[in-house]
Amino acid sequence: MINTVIAGVSGRMGQALLEAITQDGQCRLHGALDRGGSAALGREVAPGIRVGDDVVAALNGANVLIDFTRPEASLRHLEACRAQGVVLVLGTTGFDAAQKQAIAETARTVPVVFAPNMSVGVNLLMKLAETAARALAEGYDIEIIEAHHRHKIDAPSGTALGLGQAVAGALGRDLSRCAVYGREGVTGERRADTIGFATVRGGDIVGDHTVLFAGIGERIELTHKASSRLTFAQGALRAAKWLQGRPAGLYDMRDVLGLD
Repeated sequence: MINTVIAGVSGRMGQALLEAITQDGQCRLHGALDRGGSAALGREVAPGIRVGDDVVAALNGANVLIDFTRPEASLRHLEACRAQGVVLVLGTTGFDAAQKQAIAETARTVPVVFAPNMSVGVNLLMKLAETAARALAEGYDIEIIEAHHRHKIDAPSGTALGLGQAVAGALGRDLSRCAVYGREGVTGERRADTIGFATVRGGDIVGDHTVLFAGIGERIELTHKASSRLTFAQGALRAAKWLQGRPAGLYDMRDVLGLD
């Protein structure tokens, strides 16, 4: 069995991970973490497992930590994993460039799966978007539309940015130079080499993503809609299993799924 620690166990993804582990035959809950001061601290979430805020204690005897929290907390957890030789599945979004570099540096010591979205379907969508971008490189405008619940704090979503990176890479473009994150007022005509992003926030939307290729006389839309966070949790557990015995390195879900 794979001894698994969940970070941010009281959050939406933490709860989904708890549910997924109870249905999984290879992973078992070893520890549950939440932020200091959380009302969840001390709560029993499984027989003999209570929520704590001591990451070092939680990782003792663990095989993997699954983290869907906030960038600052994730970096602390990453350092603890490095110190204790515990592999990490990291689904947190909202990292800046320096923080992503810190993740890459730590992954030289311990294996890390870092992906903006752990869903099998979303990662297939990324692969399909790359293929479509190469075929539709001329004469098609590319827009990425995403929608999430009202509580999400970063925009565009990490998944939308991942889709943008996938499409830009397929076209030999630098996303930092060609991305357009908002339009207002008199913007002028759309430049053909840009990749646009549109963000929707509202209600309890789990996560919708569409890559739109708009040509003259036709458009192609590749869409993924998540109806439950269990899809992300199940993908994270799949990554946790795949990581066991892997050498140190920075991996993503396409490595896990063999999509490259």
